[in-house]
This record gives sequence, C-alpha cells and structure tokens, in this order.
Amino acid sequence: MGFTTGLLGGLTLTTALIHVSLSIHARNRIAQSAHLHQQSIILNQLVDGPPLPLPAPAPRVVQAGVWETAKDRWNAELEGNVKKLQSTDWNGVRDQIEEVVSRTWRRAFQKGREGVAEAVGK
Repeated sequence: MGFTTGLLGGLTLTTALIHVSLSIHARNRIAQSAHLHQQSIILNQLVDGPPLPLPAPAPRVVQAGVWETAKDRWNAELEGNVKKLQSTDWNGVRDQIEEVVSRTWRRAFQKGREGVAEAVGK
C-alpha cells in the first residue's frame, strides 16, 4: 500500500468515526433534553397544581372596508351566475336555437323561391 492510499484510507476512516460519534452524541443530548424538560413539567405541576384552562378568546370583529365589500358583492354575483349556468337545461337551449335557425333558413329559401317564381312569371 502506498503512502497516498494509506493516508486517504486513514483520513476517510477517521472522518467517518468522528461523524458517527458526533451524531450519536447529538442524539443523546436531544433525548436527555426532552427527558429533563418532561420531568421539569411534571415537578412543576406537582408543586403548583394543574394549570388553569385559558379562557376562550373573544371573537374579533373587523369592519369590512369598501374594497372587501366590493369583492364580496362581485363574488356573490359570480356565484349566482355560475349556479344559473349549472342549472340551465342545455338540451332545451340547443333545441330552441335549432328551431330559430331552422325557421330563419325556411323563410330565406321561401323568399328566394318567391323571388325566382316572380322573376320567371314576369
């Protein structure tokens, strides 16, 4: 084994061991901190008694400004239009449009035939 290979191998091994040791040490400190905090809470509750429940916060009333009122009106109108679109019978609308187009088409051809008949008849 050469000098460079031995140096890099030793450096890698040492770095890995230091990393693992520090990681284990940090986890142990976090666990100990959690246990100490829990024990502190338990001891404080034994001495002071259980904590009193906090009163419910009062509801906060905020007056809406002009901008918010306008947005609310816009949203209400938009919601109404969407509900109207959703409740529309689109098959009936299609039938009505087809009927109007058909009637218009018949009138146009009838007037065209009358024009041709008048032109031929003269």
